[in-house]
Amino acid sequence: MQILFYVFVVVHLIVCFFLIGVVLIQQGRSADLAGAFGGQGSQTAFGPRAAANVLTRLTTWSAIIFMCTSIGLVVLYNRAGTAHSVLEGAKPAPIGTPATPAK
Repeated sequence: MQILFYVFVVVHLIVCFFLIGVVLIQQGRSADLAGAFGGQGSQTAFGPRAAANVLTRLTTWSAIIFMCTSIGLVVLYNRAGTAHSVLEGAKPAPIGTPATPAK
C-alpha cells in the first residue's frame, strides 16, 4: 500500500509541473496587439470561439489527472491510518472576562 502511495506522489508531482508548464506556454486570449485596444484579435481564424487546440486539451487532461491523483492521495493517506488533524494538540482559547461597557 505504501508503494502505491509513493507512485501516486510521483505521478502527482509530474502532473503538477506539466500543468504549470502547459499553462505558462499558452497564449492568452487577446494577447496580440489588437487585443490591447479592444479588437477581436487578428490571429483568430474562427472568431473569439476558436476550436480548442492541443494546448487547451493538454491543460484539460492534466487538470483532470491532477484532481484524480489529489483525491487518490487523500484516500490512500486516510486508509493508511496516519490521518492527523491540524488541531491536534492545540490548546483551547482562553476564556477571558467580558469587557465592561463604557458609560
